[in-house]
Amino acid sequence: MNPVTLNRRLFLGMGLVVGLSGTACAQTHPSRNLAVFKTPTCACCDAWIAHMREAGFITTITVLPSLQSVRSSRGMPDAVASCHTGLIDGYLVEGHVPAQDVVRLLAERPTAVGLAVPAMPLGSPGMETPQGHKDAYDTLLVLPSGATRVFARHNQPA
Repeated sequence: MNPVTLNRRLFLGMGLVVGLSGTACAQTHPSRNLAVFKTPTCACCDAWIAHMREAGFITTITVLPSLQSVRSSRGMPDAVASCHTGLIDGYLVEGHVPAQDVVRLLAERPTAVGLAVPAMPLGSPGMETPQGHKDAYDTLLVLPSGATRVFARHNQPA
């Protein structure tokens, strides 16, 4: 075989390998589109939405008289229910979940219903107080079985 033909084939083959490896390594970026469902009288929900927007999420808001059907239709247990529910990339985000926890969820992509911060802990996003009081709280990962495990801890005593 002619050395010029061999070098040309080698060059074309390497170009193909490099091109394909770039495609294989390309990463998709998680969505930043967050659908938020809230009740008409919830002011802390608006503060949480502002927190998420400040973190770069694009929010659409749907006001409903009750959120129970949104949660139950997607497997979020009533035991971890809060005052608002978000939906992003197939995951539910229940309550005052910090934006950094949602970013981590979207990066790790665990098999889960989503994240929840039950109740309304003081100092969580949207529940800040003028005095700066912060309760310790956990963000829970809600599994498809309905069980939960701690995903992140916040405002823990030193």
